Amino acid sequence: MSSYFSDASFRFLRGLARHNDKAWFEQHRQDYEANVRQPFLRLLVDLQPALASVSPHFRADPRTVGGSLFRIHRDARFSNDKSPYKSWQGARLFHERRREVPAPSFYLHLQPGESFVGAGLWHPEPDTQRRVRQFILDNPGAWKKAAHAPALRRRFDLDDSEVLSRPPRGFPADFEFVGDLKHRNWVFWRSLDDATMTGPRLRRTLETDLAALGPFVDYLCAALDLEF
Repeated sequence: MSSYFSDASFRFLRGLARHNDKAWFEQHRQDYEANVRQPFLRLLVDLQPALASVSPHFRADPRTVGGSLFRIHRDARFSNDKSPYKSWQGARLFHERRREVPAPSFYLHLQPGESFVGAGLWHPEPDTQRRVRQFILDNPGAWKKAAHAPALRRRFDLDDSEVLSRPPRGFPADFEFVGDLKHRNWVFWRSLDDATMTGPRLRRTLETDLAALGPFVDYLCAALDLEF
């Protein structure tokens, strides 16, 4: 099995983090294309069969515009940090109806020492949060199976970066999974070390991860009336 990323991929991203300006990027654009962007697009194509077996409604889209790969350029209009580029490369494996309705996604992240794979709902709107919480409240047995399966919990962490200090208004404090209702995001993720990202088994590893995350994403799709 061939590798996708290499030490050169991380060397470029480390350099971009140190020299985050247009002149440096243009000078090293060929490095970006050869060692980051094109390998990532190839990975997306190669993941398509495995993703389709998890769900026929999700896409690993290699289009350079409007596809799965996020732009390396930052939108700095509303940020105090005016750095023009991200120091990582990310890709979202999205639901086919993502432009019509809120939808969960799978996500791949390439960054020196901070690469990861994950899936779920990140920063959903308040109405979407309410729908997911109500669905968990109404379907606790299926939630336990989807989000508390021992195999899932051994492999992945539930993001706890944004959690309410008390139960959301209108939800019972004595509910079995009240801790999960407090979350603003519902995302499971796990770190991938640099050796995995540059090694020959990356695709096989990600295929296993996508399959393991499938039941959790399936539950979120059900909560939002989406096909899975």
